[in-house]
Amino acid sequence: MITQRDEAMRAAAWRTFGALAIASLAWPVAAAPPTVADIARLCANAEDQAHCGRLIEAKQIPRVRSFVRRDGDELRIDLLSAGSTAFRDSIDIAGARSYSLWDYVDDLQSVVLFATKGDHSEFWWVQRQGGGEFRLPSEPVLAPGRRRLATADFCEKGCTNEVAIWRVEPGNVRKELAFAPPVSWREASITWKTSDIVVVEYVATEGAAPQTLERRLGEADWARMR
Repeated sequence: MITQRDEAMRAAAWRTFGALAIASLAWPVAAAPPTVADIARLCANAEDQAHCGRLIEAKQIPRVRSFVRRDGDELRIDLLSAGSTAFRDSIDIAGARSYSLWDYVDDLQSVVLFATKGDHSEFWWVQRQGGGEFRLPSEPVLAPGRRRLATADFCEKGCTNEVAIWRVEPGNVRKELAFAPPVSWREASITWKTSDIVVVEYVATEGAAPQTLERRLGEADWARMR
C-alpha cells in the first residue's frame, strides 16, 4: 500500500522530511485526517510508522476524548449502544502490531484507525453504532454523498494492487467494485471528482512521471462484487 500520505509517513519516520521545509498547517477544530504537511511536521523525528501513528493520535485524540481513550497499549472506543471495543498493541512472531487513532467521521459516527504490523500498514473503519470493524488496505477516501469509500493499494510486495470502491451501510462496509490495471503500478493515490467519478494519480514504474486516470463507477471493466 503506497499513497501520497503513506509515502509522507514513511519518509517522515526515517527523518527525511527536514530538507523539504514544509510549513506547518493549523489543525481544524473538528477531527479530520492528517494532511501530508501534518505528517511531515508531526513525524519528522518518528522512529517508524507505528511511532508516527501514535504522534498523529496524540493530536487527534483530544477532539474525541469523550468516547476514545488511550490507556498504555490499549485504544478503547465507546460504542453508541452499551459497551465499547478495544484495539491492543501486541508483539508476536510476525512482528509488532499497533493501532492509532487517525480520524473521526462525525456524520457517519465512525472512527478511522491506522494500523501497522511490522513494515505493513492498513486502516480500520469502526462504526460506533453497532460496533462493526472493517479492515481497509489503504487510507479510505470518502465520496460526496458519504455513502462510498475509495482505496488505492499499490506497492511492490504485499498489496492488493487494485483500486476499490466500498459501500458504507448501517452495520456494514462492503467492497462493491474493484479495478486492477493490466500491469500493476508502483504507487497510487485516489480522490473523488464527483459521487460517481474517481481520479487516480499513479506512478507506473520507478522514476516515471505521475499520470492521472479518471474512472466512472459505471464503466464495464470494474469487477463487481456480489
